[in-house]
Amino acid sequence: MALLELRDGTELYYKDWGSGKPILFSHGWPLSADMWDAQMLFFAERGYRTVAFDRRGFGRSSQPWTGYDYDTFADDIADLVKHLDLKDVTLVGFSMGGGDIARYVARHGTSRVAKFVLLSAVTPLFVKTSDHDGVDKSVFDGIKAGLVKDRAQFLDDFSPLFYGTNHGVKVSQGVFKQTLQIALQASVKATIDCVTAFSETDFRPDMAKIDVPTLVIHGEDDQVVPFPYTGKLAAEMIKGAKLKTYPGAPHATATTHADQVNADLLAFLMA
Repeated sequence: MALLELRDGTELYYKDWGSGKPILFSHGWPLSADMWDAQMLFFAERGYRTVAFDRRGFGRSSQPWTGYDYDTFADDIADLVKHLDLKDVTLVGFSMGGGDIARYVARHGTSRVAKFVLLSAVTPLFVKTSDHDGVDKSVFDGIKAGLVKDRAQFLDDFSPLFYGTNHGVKVSQGVFKQTLQIALQASVKATIDCVTAFSETDFRPDMAKIDVPTLVIHGEDDQVVPFPYTGKLAAEMIKGAKLKTYPGAPHATATTHADQVNADLLAFLMA
């Protein structure tokens, strides 16, 4: 396995496929780099270098007790980018992974970054606050309580919303089984702590620091990260951002709409 020892001793697992202009993919909760296989295969076969990693606490990476915050996640990406000497890289972040790459740009700049993609991302702010009409905090408290009570069953019950099968989207039982298998690889501590991180972190100041060509993709029927509170606002806040919405699409567009996502990413990369 390809493992990078980070500055605090945590080991970060990553995949590095293909050669050419690099694309770095940051995965969503509660998954791992494996969620990007359809994208990595597509782009590696078309002359791109594709890199995806398991966030600390998830997949095949180490499971430290602490460090599940976006400043740490951003610095982990910086360590990986430096280790692989990625230049002119396109950053692609799905769901909570959108926060990773936004905070990376805010903390480390865009000297190594060519383009930026938010896919069903939690940015700029997920939770409802006095000045933001988001999702009520009680929803996230319920998620954490469900994880503590019966993580396996909670995550199994979460998949129909994640993939939109409760609204008629077709997904194989194999995808459901793989999703649960990946999710249960993670540290329960990381799984719980990341709910706080992705729901409460305010990325609004980070949006102003994204100064490279940006594509925002979001499903209009995203039941997990509702488009009006997140993708719509992110596209408005990032200067010059291009917005693509998928009518009827759920949260997990990298899987349910893989062909469309791949085509839109390829067009954006070639533009």
